[in-house]
Amino acid sequence: MHRYLLNISYIGTTFRGIQKTINKLEPQSLDTNSVQGCLELALRVFHPTNEIQTVLSSRTDAGVHALHSTVHVDLARRDGQPYDTTTLTGVLNRTLDKQRLPIRVLSSQVVPDTFHCRYHAIGRTYLYRFAVARRPLFDDGKLRNKGFEAFVPVEEIDRCYFLLAPTFDIERIRNAARMFIGVHDFRTFMSVSRQKSLSRDHPMFTLRKIDEINIRPGRTLALPSNATLAAETYDYWDIEIKAKSFLYKQVRRIVGSLLSLGSDRIDEKCIYQMLTIPSKHSWDSRVVPAPACGLYLCRVHYRDTLSTDN
Repeated sequence: MHRYLLNISYIGTTFRGIQKTINKLEPQSLDTNSVQGCLELALRVFHPTNEIQTVLSSRTDAGVHALHSTVHVDLARRDGQPYDTTTLTGVLNRTLDKQRLPIRVLSSQVVPDTFHCRYHAIGRTYLYRFAVARRPLFDDGKLRNKGFEAFVPVEEIDRCYFLLAPTFDIERIRNAARMFIGVHDFRTFMSVSRQKSLSRDHPMFTLRKIDEINIRPGRTLALPSNATLAAETYDYWDIEIKAKSFLYKQVRRIVGSLLSLGSDRIDEKCIYQMLTIPSKHSWDSRVVPAPACGLYLCRVHYRDTLSTDN
């Protein structure tokens, strides 16, 4: 038996998330509403002699995309030889394409049996894409064109978050983002549904270190026929956040806080209080977590001994 690392990408719009749901009453069924379940179904074309069980390096929710994520899987061939990784990648992509699934295998490689795609990852980078309607759309703070939604490029539907903010201040966001850098208790920025399961005796569970937050001008994904209109209508921005690991919905809550600040719904003191008083009760109700459609798992990082791309 050999262990393989699969580097994958996917569009998460149609999936419930990457992680499969296990139904104990139907052990043989596959969850094809998840990325993991669809990958395991595709791997069946190789007819390994062992049961296929993929392991995820990172979890993403419904609607979240991945430009690069990883899974590992053990496969036993009847002759005991490893599968050719080029063939493995190509056959998987053809199988996924035939099923019209928005999942692609970027590459695959044989790794030691001791390798674990989650525990050996040294970092993860997330990208959040958003676009702000430009000020010419507004007249004295009021939306000039009531058909705002009609300007969203079709190529960007469910790929980017579009928002209206007549006084949006990107420099204010850049300055406030520095507050998140370093080690903090991010309990306030974790989904309440997961907080319920946390033990009060283990507050260190919510301690995380943010290594970098970079905010840069973005660009539309629209094709040339729509790109000019898109660029005239919106300013595109990318928020890139890097850390070893993240709490449940932490990135979307951080981005939501920054966008609320840039839109003047909250001030810097509000973010400071949410960071320095870690509690689900510290979350400001004026802040809405950023929608899943703009979030991408950009890269799972490993040491150079595994891949020269990481």
